[in-house]
Amino acid sequence: MVDLEKTLYDLCCPLVEDDKSLSVKTMTSTNDNEILLYVYAASEDVARLIGRNGSMAASLRQMMSVAARDEKKRVSVKFEAY
Repeated sequence: MVDLEKTLYDLCCPLVEDDKSLSVKTMTSTNDNEILLYVYAASEDVARLIGRNGSMAASLRQMMSVAARDEKKRVSVKFEAY
């Protein structure tokens, strides 16, 4: 089984300037078929992670959906600034 938190952290870490403020948490979801991942970072790093027109966020979500295929659940990735 893949550790989704670590996978998402490893994908986001090279993209941010302040990697000490970067954290990834799994939250509970009301839907049993959904895994909810929150990425917390500094506000300028969140802007970098989302990207222009959300292109970087869409790519990260796509890669996480591939990583979670074994669990047969949907993955939602949310970005929050400190």
